[in-house]
Amino acid sequence: MTITDPDTYVRGVPYEELARLRRAGPVVRVDDFWAVLGHAEVRRVLRDPGVFSSQLGGTQIRDAADLAYVRRMMLNMDPPEHGRLRGLLTKAFTPRAIAKLTSQIESWARDLVAEVASDGRCDFAQVAADLPLRTLAGVFGVPEEDRRLMYDWSNRVIGYQDAEYAVSSTVSVTEVSELARSALAVRPAPGPDGSMPDPRTRAGMPDLYAYANALGEYKRAHPGDDVMSNLMRQVGDDGGRVSLAEFENLFWLFSVAGNETLRNGLPGGLLALLSHPEQYRRLLDDRSLLPSAVEEMLRWWTPVMHFRRTAASDVRLSDVDIRAGDKVVVWFSSANRDPAVFPSPDSFDVGRTPNDHLTFGHGPHFCLGAHLARVQLRAMFEAVLDLLGQVSLAGTPVRLRSNFQNGLKSLPVRWAA
Repeated sequence: MTITDPDTYVRGVPYEELARLRRAGPVVRVDDFWAVLGHAEVRRVLRDPGVFSSQLGGTQIRDAADLAYVRRMMLNMDPPEHGRLRGLLTKAFTPRAIAKLTSQIESWARDLVAEVASDGRCDFAQVAADLPLRTLAGVFGVPEEDRRLMYDWSNRVIGYQDAEYAVSSTVSVTEVSELARSALAVRPAPGPDGSMPDPRTRAGMPDLYAYANALGEYKRAHPGDDVMSNLMRQVGDDGGRVSLAEFENLFWLFSVAGNETLRNGLPGGLLALLSHPEQYRRLLDDRSLLPSAVEEMLRWWTPVMHFRRTAASDVRLSDVDIRAGDKVVVWFSSANRDPAVFPSPDSFDVGRTPNDHLTFGHGPHFCLGAHLARVQLRAMFEAVLDLLGQVSLAGTPVRLRSNFQNGLKSLPVRWAA
C-alpha cells in the first residue's frame, strides 16, 4: 500500500499506514518527497512561506505541466503577491455580504432537505452538493441557472484521477444563461481514447476561463451587492485593482476549491455520524453540541488530505535535513489524528474540545472560506436533525478515486418519512 496511490483511497483513507509512518517520525521520505505527518511539524511548515514556498513548485505533489500558469493562482503565491491579493479579497467579504450569505445558506440548506424529507431516502452526496454551489453562486453573483457549471468544473479538476468525474458534463447549452453559452461552445470533449486535456492547465479548462472572463467584465461594468462585485471595486494600498486575469484565476480557485471541499465534507460528516450511531443519538438529544460536532466532522473526515510546499533553502525539520528544492508535503489526514494533540484520535466524539484540527490549513494561506464552510455544515446538519431525525445507510457509499480529495460520490441513506 502507498499513500500516493489513488486506488488506495477508493477503499478508504489509509489511516493505519499514515499512523505507522508517523510513528517512524513526524517527517519521513515517501517516493520523491518529504511527508510531514506530525501536527506541530505541519504547522511549522505552513506558517513559514519564506522557507517552505507555495510558488516555487506549486501546491500539488505532481509537478505542474505549466508552472507559470499555476503560479498565477493565489493558492500558489508567496508574499508579497499573496498578501496583496488576499487583502483585497478579505475586504470584499464585508459584514453585510457575510450576513446576507449566512441567511441565504440557512434557508437553502433547509429547502434542500425539505425537498426530500417525504421520500424516506436519498443520495445525500447529491443533495448536499447543491449547497456549496448555491453559496458560491451567491459569492460570485452567478445566475442560478449557471451554478451547475461549477459542479462539472470541480469534477474535472479534482476528479482527474477518476474516470467518471474527469469527463463530467451535466449541463446543456439550453439550460444556462446567455453569459454561459459561449463558454460551453469551447467545452472540451473526450478524445477517441476517452481522455481529456489536463484540467490543471489553462488550455485544459477553456470553458471555465471563457466564463470567468465574461463574468469579470460584466461585474466591472454592472456591479451588484455580491462579494465579487465588491472585489472588482476594491482599490489596494498601492492604488491597484484586481485585474481581469486575477479575477479569472480567483474564479477558478473558488469554483473548484470552494466547492469541492464542502461538497465532500458534508456527506463525509454524515457518514461519520452513521458510522458512530451512539454519537448520532447524542447529537440528536443535545443540539448544543452541533458546533463542536461540526469541528469533529472536519477533523475526522479532512476533505483536503495534503498540500505541497517546496524548500526555498536548506532547513532542518524534526531532525531531518531538507535541501533547497526538495518537495515537502504536509499531510492533514495524519496531522488531524496525531495522538500528541488529539486524545483517542481515532475516536469520533461530537463533544471534542479543544479541537485544534488543521483542516482549513494554518498561517498565511489559512482558508478564506472557513467561516462560510462552518455556516454551511451547521445549517445542513441542523436541517437533517430537525427534518429527517435518525438516518441510516441504505447502500454502499462510493468513494472518489483521488489521493488529494477525500471524496464521496454517493451516500445512499434512508429514514422514517
